[in-house]
Amino acid sequence: MKLVVVGGGITGLAAAHRAVELARERSAALELTLVDSRDRLGGTIATERAGGFLVEAGPDSFLSEKPWALALCRRLGVEHRLVRTDDRFRKVFVWHAGRLHALPDGFQLLAPTKLGPFVRSGLFSWPGKLRMVLDLVVPRGTSDDESLGAFVRRRLGREALERVAQPLVAGIYTADPDDLSLTATMPRFAELERRERSIILGLWRANRRAPQTGTSGARWSLFVTLQNGMEELVATIASRLPPGSVLLKHRADGIERCGRGWRVVGGLGGALEADHVIVAAESYTASRLLRYVDPALATLLGEIPYASSATVTFGFRRADVPHPLDGFGIVVPRGERRAVFACTFSSVKYPGRAPEGHALLRCFVGGALNERVLESDDAALIASARDDLRAALGITAGPVLMRVARWTKAMPQYHVGHAGRVETIEHCAGALPGLHLAGAAYRGVGIADCVRSGEAAAERAFGV
Repeated sequence: MKLVVVGGGITGLAAAHRAVELARERSAALELTLVDSRDRLGGTIATERAGGFLVEAGPDSFLSEKPWALALCRRLGVEHRLVRTDDRFRKVFVWHAGRLHALPDGFQLLAPTKLGPFVRSGLFSWPGKLRMVLDLVVPRGTSDDESLGAFVRRRLGREALERVAQPLVAGIYTADPDDLSLTATMPRFAELERRERSIILGLWRANRRAPQTGTSGARWSLFVTLQNGMEELVATIASRLPPGSVLLKHRADGIERCGRGWRVVGGLGGALEADHVIVAAESYTASRLLRYVDPALATLLGEIPYASSATVTFGFRRADVPHPLDGFGIVVPRGERRAVFACTFSSVKYPGRAPEGHALLRCFVGGALNERVLESDDAALIASARDDLRAALGITAGPVLMRVARWTKAMPQYHVGHAGRVETIEHCAGALPGLHLAGAAYRGVGIADCVRSGEAAAERAFGV
């Protein structure tokens, strides 16, 4: 089989690696080529070591309860290299009215499951708390799909949305909850309402039936990473691909039919002929590549919006940080009007991220709700982030390390109706034998979801 994979992010790497595995299992000849326009593999995954700090420019971990990335690590033989979060500090702070409030213990993303911490919390007003409790009697909704914002307002009220759901969702999807599809992003809550009617009651019953230890078992925390950062996963996969199979700085300009197969036309070098092509790039890139193959499919792919964001990372002397840093980080509601929408205490969350006596803090700016801030230069982003850290954590001293990483149109936005659009895209693509789509644009934005998507595309190519 001649297989071309377009895109060298984690999706494309997972697809290429799975193809190599399947060819080996079946004793089949495989001519694999992976192309990427950038000068390195990994996409948004990028790790740097500097001055004893370990800096993640993009994703810093993956979910263990979604099994695909964990299973890949096992097959790669790097499971022993995984590290878990320090769950002594498994706490998130919400910045509200100029103060940091710990998210109440037992608050599961959208709703409370423990009465005592919820009642004692200063994050919500008493009217806000009473409105959340009304979820116990609010009737079921009737819409097939609605925005996450509309869902939370309807079931739990405005404060639950503005002070918890919106900032937490921004941290995950860099998105506006009033645009975000509930069924495409958090189907569990739609199912809870359908089955139990009350979200609070449904979560409480689920907790009683099965304590939240994650499907991967007690060995792993909810989030895990590699000892040397997420780029260790990229390097390990790349080392298992056939020599000479990766073409970097090779832009794909188009995909054409070639008899019963395909041809990938590039700006540099000759065309690549293939029996199967896996397009593991952003959907807008897939749209451009397929515009002459199937204009309707290209149009659908181009309709999936993307948001831009940036990470601004600081290393500080620990003595210069007055806050105890006794949590994983901070989320910032939109109403606070700050440049930073989230900050991870990286050196608390995972071991080995900062040298002794230092702290590593990673701030996030931009996203769908504040993309204009990214029009500023790096110096302005650093200044804005430092202002916010001064207000939130009392840090007035200068950092010993600063890094800015920009991710332009890197996060797909699952707007209301996304699931239906993806079904139509998959139907159209299914009518093109030998062409396979994969990536974060379709059925999950996390590392584990991307691994699943890439591996599934390789399996379709092999008829599995």
